Amino acid sequence: MNDISLGVLITLLILLIALSAFFSSSETALISLNRYRLRHLAQRGHRGAQRAQKLLERPDQLLGMILFGNTFANILVSSLATLIGLRLFGDSGLAIATGVLTFLLLIFGEVAPKSAAAVLPERFAWPAAWIYSFALPAIAPFVRLIGWLSNLALRPFGIDPRKKIVHGLTAAELQTLLRESSHLPEQYQSLLLAVLNLEQGQVEDVMIPRAEIVGIDLDEPWETVLEQLKAAPYSRLPVYKGSVDQTIGVINVRRLFAPMLDGSLTASRFKRLLREPYYVPEGTPLATQLINFQKENRRSALVVDEYGDVQGFVTLEDILEEIVGSYTSSPVDEENPIQQEPDGSYLLRGAMPLREINRLLEIDLPTEDASTLNGLIVERLEALPTVGAQITEGDITLTVLSVENRAAATVRLTPHKTGSD
Repeated sequence: MNDISLGVLITLLILLIALSAFFSSSETALISLNRYRLRHLAQRGHRGAQRAQKLLERPDQLLGMILFGNTFANILVSSLATLIGLRLFGDSGLAIATGVLTFLLLIFGEVAPKSAAAVLPERFAWPAAWIYSFALPAIAPFVRLIGWLSNLALRPFGIDPRKKIVHGLTAAELQTLLRESSHLPEQYQSLLLAVLNLEQGQVEDVMIPRAEIVGIDLDEPWETVLEQLKAAPYSRLPVYKGSVDQTIGVINVRRLFAPMLDGSLTASRFKRLLREPYYVPEGTPLATQLINFQKENRRSALVVDEYGDVQGFVTLEDILEEIVGSYTSSPVDEENPIQQEPDGSYLLRGAMPLREINRLLEIDLPTEDASTLNGLIVERLEALPTVGAQITEGDITLTVLSVENRAAATVRLTPHKTGSD
């Protein structure tokens, strides 16, 4: 070693510190990779991502190879630094070499490369994965030995590094991920969050309540039925005899346009066009019902309680509006279900679903104990509503303005301003 010039030793020292920086940065980069983006890129044929994914399938071998290389480089750095220190400063050079070496390795071999790799993991990971893919077979025996020994040391603690880790996300975690994503346009973000929120809602939250179901009663004269069909506000209507509990089918009004125009629609032909009613239980999650509509090839269903009594009517459009917002025309729009008053309060129909009110007014009325505004008022009053009855929910006051059939028909919602002027 005494025959080697000082310039060569310093050059080797710099190269070894750079090698140590490579191992440090590649370790941080590979571990910091986003596993979902990595899987996506690998499936699309990205060679760097495919190599990195294969390496990460065996983290014990990967870390063994990195630590083997990094330790080997650091030992050589220490030896060279000691030799250079002795040549330049004699015996006192040992202390000087130790101090300078610690500073150089800490800054240029560890902290700086790891910080850069944490910020730009893919830029460091793809080249490193390419190098490791070729280097691993060459030092495989050493890596296997290191891996076997480390696995043996971890076994008493019940840790198996060879076990494949499945990176899954719950719905709540996925919602957090979407909210924090800076790459998705706001409209797509809102759409995806609305889809995930379907699991929190139930069919009774969006259904048309029993009292507001528009249907066809076959006990009425046929001429009256025809007039009801011509003025039908919806494309699908339940058809019953006397009561909605006696529903015999559902009619698609669009299929009646041609026979009604040419006057060939008769009661018997009308009955032949009916489709068997489809029932769903209360409490069915909206996400589940959306899938059920697809499986059953249906677009509407009658919602029944535990006794089989009809409580409402839900359509595919009602669920889709929970995702994309209101996009269909209905008589509700014409009746102005929410009317803003000059004093800042709102007039609402008592039968309005709470989820719809929350969405339109951007408020947070509780939906755990009731699905409609009237239901919430009855729940809080613990009695049937009367004109003038009031309840307070947080910073919102609800006042009953009119009552029909023992239910709140019109309600004033008054938000209270918070803060000081």
